[in-house]
Amino acid sequence: MADDVGMFPTREADLFEASRARLEAIAYRLLGSAGDAEDAVQETYLRWQATDREYVETPEAWLTKVLTNLCLNQLDSARARREIYVGQWLPEPVLAGGAMLGPADTVEQRHSVSIAMLTLMERLTAKERAVYVLREAFGYPHHEIADLLDITEANCQQIYRRAKQHLSTERARIEVDEAAARRIVAEFLAAAVSGQTERLVALLTDDAAIIGDGGGFVATLSRPLLGAERVARFVRLAIKSSNGTWNTLGGKPEMFAAIANGMPALVLVSEDRIVGIAVLEVTVDGIAAVHGLVNPDKLAYANRQWATYAQREPLAELW
Repeated sequence: MADDVGMFPTREADLFEASRARLEAIAYRLLGSAGDAEDAVQETYLRWQATDREYVETPEAWLTKVLTNLCLNQLDSARARREIYVGQWLPEPVLAGGAMLGPADTVEQRHSVSIAMLTLMERLTAKERAVYVLREAFGYPHHEIADLLDITEANCQQIYRRAKQHLSTERARIEVDEAAARRIVAEFLAAAVSGQTERLVALLTDDAAIIGDGGGFVATLSRPLLGAERVARFVRLAIKSSNGTWNTLGGKPEMFAAIANGMPALVLVSEDRIVGIAVLEVTVDGIAAVHGLVNPDKLAYANRQWATYAQREPLAELW
């Protein structure tokens, strides 16, 4: 990195690199964007380069504080951009194995990075989101979070309770491994192309939703579609009439099952590039949501992953 020009001691660069994965995981949860998270971490690195490290007692705490403040500032501008975003906004997906998914030792840590939870966190204030992420996903004690955010410990605890209340509608999901993800995705796809709406409805919760993010690049739903029957009919019609859409994306893609943000995902690949990801939010009651991303800007990180992803065989051609 900057050490190539001989200005940044190797030890200092190593200190930063030892924290990079954790910083990326924090930034991704705070921003919901892999690209923005990488930018925030890079800016943190530049500030680490420029600071007088003689006065930095605890590098980990210093780096976390700088990164968190950068993300808080970015959240304000990101919200303004999302107000003029074309269509629906969804977080950027990250395939299994991505460093940005961060710690996954507990159910809380795994769920904190799901597409559903990252979307729900959009309803939090920037400070609520920071407190919730640092506490819930990374286990920081309240007094350390308070120091990072320059608030009192009592205020930190109050903000955390408020954030938990805002997110209390989050539904219990199931845990999936690669085999389960492939089975769920294949079952969903088979039902979608079966010509029998009731077969697909049976896989969905009564209040299932489908949300599409094309970012103005690819036509998709302008607002969420709610209800199992409506979602099932839309999915069937979308697949039936998809040829024209895929022609604009480079031809009919191959379909793969994967895990994205801890949930089963249908990955559409054309000419070795991902052109769409449908993340299935699977709960104990069925599939509660289908999050469809076809905005190419939001598939850049996933495409970098795909180049080295441990890919399995594509799903059988069903359409």
